[in-house]
Amino acid sequence: MANLKVLDMTGAQVGTIELADSVFAVAVNAAVLHAAVRAYLLNQRQGTQSTLTRTEVSGGGRKPWRQKGTGRARQGSTRSPQWTHGGVALGPKPRSYRTDLNKKVKRLAMKSALSSKVLDDAFVVVNEIVATEYKTATMAKMLKAIGAEKKALVVLAEKNEMVIKSLGNIAGVKIAYVNTLNVYDILNCGTLVVAEAAAKKIEEVYA
Repeated sequence: MANLKVLDMTGAQVGTIELADSVFAVAVNAAVLHAAVRAYLLNQRQGTQSTLTRTEVSGGGRKPWRQKGTGRARQGSTRSPQWTHGGVALGPKPRSYRTDLNKKVKRLAMKSALSSKVLDDAFVVVNEIVATEYKTATMAKMLKAIGAEKKALVVLAEKNEMVIKSLGNIAGVKIAYVNTLNVYDILNCGTLVVAEAAAKKIEEVYA
């Protein structure tokens, strides 16, 4: 069992937590992580880019000059791709970049990402992340106390408006829940800050 310290919001250790090795101490699979990150980034693309071909650009119906005798190259339309204001040859059209991973790969990728953060000492468990008022300074102080000042991903067990809005103004901080956690955000953050209740939920889901 992975044995991790449990800190409070002041950075003091208040206990330990045992987490399943099958989730937080697996061998990190770089190939699976790459596949998961690639799939995530591709699925963020809208694919709405579009260019006009020569058939879609207005104008160009008349032949610009006669075929022979002018000394110039023959041209059939002013909307050919080589002309200014002409159509685009082989340009992008709307398409879907959607790609899927099977469930086993997704689960292994998540376990590998979590395990990599534990291995790098970038996985911090906080007993309870709470706020009694909307105050950014309180959350900034907590992140500093637990050593997660730069690019932190805070994982909450349940929605808490005060915590969310207090963290929202801090640069480099992102908030997630157990059901919205993804491999890209885990790998992209400097420190993974997890509420104790959220850590237990993650273990339940992926164990």
